[in-house]
Amino acid sequence: MNLNPKFPLYLPGVKNGNNDNVSIIGANLREDISTLAYFISGNGGLEIKVQKNYPTKEHSSFSEMLKKFIDENQIENVKRLGMAVPGPVLQGKSNPARLGWNLDVEDFKRDFGFERVEMLNDLEASAYGMGLLEDSDLDPIYTSGHLEKGNVAILAPGNGLGEAGYFFDGKFLRPFATEGGHSEFSPRTNVEVEFYQFLNNIYGIVSWENVLSKTGLFNIYRFLRDVKRHPEPEWLAERFSNANGNFAQELYRAAVEDDVLICKIALDTFLEFLAREANNLTLKLKATGGLLISGDIPQMMRAYINKDKFYEKYKISDKMEDMLRNTPIYLIRTDSTGLNGVALYTAYYQE
Repeated sequence: MNLNPKFPLYLPGVKNGNNDNVSIIGANLREDISTLAYFISGNGGLEIKVQKNYPTKEHSSFSEMLKKFIDENQIENVKRLGMAVPGPVLQGKSNPARLGWNLDVEDFKRDFGFERVEMLNDLEASAYGMGLLEDSDLDPIYTSGHLEKGNVAILAPGNGLGEAGYFFDGKFLRPFATEGGHSEFSPRTNVEVEFYQFLNNIYGIVSWENVLSKTGLFNIYRFLRDVKRHPEPEWLAERFSNANGNFAQELYRAAVEDDVLICKIALDTFLEFLAREANNLTLKLKATGGLLISGDIPQMMRAYINKDKFYEKYKISDKMEDMLRNTPIYLIRTDSTGLNGVALYTAYYQE
């Protein structure tokens, strides 16, 4: 995997030969399935040697998972560890609520003997990983054909709502994390006021993550079923009860394969909210360089998305429609950016 010139990342360590041929374990920690991989760095890129998924909740700690990965693959003398986590990282520590683990880079240095350990917010890690994307990994929703110079916004609905960006310094793109998914959702129409009240009764403060995530999609569906009284087929209710947490996939299948109206309305509503928050994030970051949409749900819905309709909803603004109209939008086809990105950062960020 080599760097794509469309993403001129600030990676000062690329020029340092001491960062080549270095062994790295990268880990993308998620609420459901965590992924670990063994990499070797070289020529400003990465070569992946081993990759494996682990059910997160079957492990009491990341240390237990990491030891299992090392032992199962007979890996020895690994120099560096990089972790992408679903939450904020402060002074090398993170306590992601979705994982229930306390993570401290110093503990892993001490317990495993790594010479260097890095930990990034998962969307910041994804921003680095997008530097390794092939052009074929970028599915244009609206574009003039290339990324312009300027800041770039990243929006990723999945188990939660990830938001991040790149600051363009005139030469390089510098990724940074945000917790914008936890900013407060605001309704626009009378029906959305009803939806807000429905969520307010559940959560109190209603964040965008309560709307744009796997749980958010379920919230939209429940509102349509319980408040707006759209009928739910009995067979669908039974399918949901046996979904083992895969509600989003079952809802999507019912909409696309079975043509269930309430499910189609739920997907369309989700995409309208996604376009609106994409608008918000683009304006807040002044992302003239582009908007990148990733995450489990958009990838699942890629064939369903009406790109013209999404763009029309996205560009609605009081005064900034010209800027929004000139911002290219891409859907990311792959879900490996977080894992690859934290390994890339661990290999090359420091000189």
